[in-house]
Amino acid sequence: MSQAKSRPIRSENTEIFIKGARSNNLKNIDVTIPKNKLVVVTGLSGSGKSSLVMDTLYSEGQRRYVESLSSYARQFLNRMKKPDVDYIKGICPAIAVEQKVSTRNARSTVGSLTEIYDYLRLLFARVGRTISPITGNEVTKHTVTHVVDYMYSLPEGTKIQLFSELHDRNIDRTIGKELEILMQKGFTRVRYKGKITRIEELVDENPKVLASTLGHKDVRKFQLLVDRFVIKHEDEDERKRIADSVQTAMFESDGTCVVEIIDGEAREFNNRFELDGIEFIEPVPHLFNYNNPFGACPKCEGFGRVMGIDEKKVIPDPVKSIYEGAVACWKGEKTGRWLDRFIDHAEEYDFPIHRPYHDLTAKQKRLLWKGNSVVGGIDDFFAKLLAKSYKIQNRVMLARYRGRTVCPECEGGRLRKEAVYVKVSGKSLPELTRMSIEELNDFFVGIKLTLHEEQIAERILLEVKTRLETMLQVGLSYLNLDRVSSTLSGGETQRINLTRLLGSNLTSSLYLLDEPSVGLHPKDTHQLIKVLYHLRDLGNTVVVVEHEEEVIRKADEIIDIGPGAGIHGGHLVYAGSYENMLIEAKDSLTSQYLTGVRKLE
Repeated sequence: MSQAKSRPIRSENTEIFIKGARSNNLKNIDVTIPKNKLVVVTGLSGSGKSSLVMDTLYSEGQRRYVESLSSYARQFLNRMKKPDVDYIKGICPAIAVEQKVSTRNARSTVGSLTEIYDYLRLLFARVGRTISPITGNEVTKHTVTHVVDYMYSLPEGTKIQLFSELHDRNIDRTIGKELEILMQKGFTRVRYKGKITRIEELVDENPKVLASTLGHKDVRKFQLLVDRFVIKHEDEDERKRIADSVQTAMFESDGTCVVEIIDGEAREFNNRFELDGIEFIEPVPHLFNYNNPFGACPKCEGFGRVMGIDEKKVIPDPVKSIYEGAVACWKGEKTGRWLDRFIDHAEEYDFPIHRPYHDLTAKQKRLLWKGNSVVGGIDDFFAKLLAKSYKIQNRVMLARYRGRTVCPECEGGRLRKEAVYVKVSGKSLPELTRMSIEELNDFFVGIKLTLHEEQIAERILLEVKTRLETMLQVGLSYLNLDRVSSTLSGGETQRINLTRLLGSNLTSSLYLLDEPSVGLHPKDTHQLIKVLYHLRDLGNTVVVVEHEEEVIRKADEIIDIGPGAGIHGGHLVYAGSYENMLIEAKDSLTSQYLTGVRKLE
């Protein structure tokens, strides 16, 4: 077959010229690809499209990029074979986005693939608020500035006393000895049982109490008077003196001080990150990293799942009710006694034994699994088997119902409990990763932050929102960030990689995509085209192997390979615009289907 006439080379800055491509079934073809355009390669399956795009263009682009690196860097990269081609001019660094799941790592998720999770870690570390699980109050850490600002928020002329607790840094030291050391440091007064007195007088009058060690409960009766002052809003020298006194008070008590208005209220400040008797961990990025031992759940080690009793194996048919035998492990002659006992007491706890398992409420399911003080549940049944696992039949029974189950400690969130205490706009990080992309996008559209927090998180939020919007555009609104990568289809993986590439903002590159519309709902195809245009408008050349008619129609340039498949393909049938293809390429099967000359039967 005669090869389509190629256009004359104008410039390596505007075109990529391939001379004599012979990879696989390509028939020594010459192809000119315009740069900074959306180019769609069409043709029958097996006609040579992938041979041109992946085995020729990508191989040469990647090979040249690797050869441009230092010899030290090249030793860590795979050397690509030179494609069977005379030469290629004007080629850019090539990036292939293929339809294959690139990782089988159980730690890899949609969040990590798109890099959204990395930005969320930064967001929670920068503007996250740690909330106490006991009272629901925010955990704060007071600095000297916080204390001074509080004092200067009081009315002019307010009289204040600054106290410090006696710190038990040396629990074997007596209270009397500690007071002597404080006198040597220049302190003169303490408050004992609510009364302020000079230290030397206290030493002479209370020898029994002062003989107690700092580890004794009597130490709580003492407070060191660090300073007294009157608030003067315009006196900057006085403000500096107050700041020095606050710093001294916090040092002497290992982080706490008490600001007391004379004949008024007292307020305690603490520079330790604690509340309600719990010392919390300050938010840092690696606290939210389940791939780091510091942030990972200690039970499941960051996988979110552990070996345990699999609910799907215990309840294989959730349409059945408990009375109908939904619990598979309670069907035996001996094990059935557990079911009989549960049914006998069900009425006492208002448990619906005739209701299908999947219709039970969370409270009812909890009773079935956990039991109570009167009747045993499924967990109690397996705990008893485990206690007698020296019996072979018990080990067989346990093995039959074991599987990978959600970690009971982190509930599948993968993070340690201290990370879950940190909230942004009322949500923890695991709560966000469980949302669908559509729900997560709505959350960030309506996120509520203070002006200061918005300034800190501005760039992070921009990156997150951009990636979420791209995922919505390419039809991935149903995914969630904690979805394991290995469970994705090839088309989903390709569109996720496309999302990441858009976020990188690379320019002057050659992007090669293999049928990105596969598995995509027709209503989302025009959104995919917008994404491809965006990639092009950043200053990149986008080459797409595609069969979808709408994508072909929107291409800046079409390259048709054919006319047939296998040995009957490998020729350049047409290269040019879509409009000209319908007129000039009448021998092209692609053109014939587009014009309606041929139709699918």
